[in-house]
Amino acid sequence: MKRSLLALALAAALPVSAQAAELSYNFIELDYAKLNIDGAGADFDPDGFGLKGSFALGEKFYGFGSYLRGSEEVSGVDFDIDQTQLGLGYRHGISDTADFIAELSWMNVSAEVDGFDADANGGRVSAGFRGVMAENFEGYAKANYTDGGDFDGEFSGTLGAQVKFNPTWGITGEAEFGSDTSIYMLGLRASF
Repeated sequence: MKRSLLALALAAALPVSAQAAELSYNFIELDYAKLNIDGAGADFDPDGFGLKGSFALGEKFYGFGSYLRGSEEVSGVDFDIDQTQLGLGYRHGISDTADFIAELSWMNVSAEVDGFDADANGGRVSAGFRGVMAENFEGYAKANYTDGGDFDGEFSGTLGAQVKFNPTWGITGEAEFGSDTSIYMLGLRASF
């Protein structure tokens, strides 16, 4: 009888722990962002905020978007940068706790330096893996290629992680490394 009760209790607990460790593609996130832009003989380190979101479109697809704004004053000159990204992602389970992900997105980067505006539009293709590493910890790694429109073609890599307090709330960290630009973010995510 005791073994039956123990087996029943274990069986009842399994779906709860599996649910706590699932990857959610429905979330909204607010970030502190730090950029490092090193190009055209100048080095800027603007900081600011970011806003991200993702929503599942059935079992295999998800939509996502992000907005990033940073600013810095260098020798009395104001430097502002905005980055917007909208895209569609595909996920394919490679295990119970890991997905292969592929993303296609449109990007806009606009900069304002002391009243002078510059604007760039293009596309990005990303591929990588996202997975649960522990019940309250997940991570992801992606390779990105940005080209088309006003972009000249650049590879970058993205590494990120989330520590979950519960199924809804978590703290996130992300770093994107490119040849001229690096972006570091630390944020709070609400998954639903």
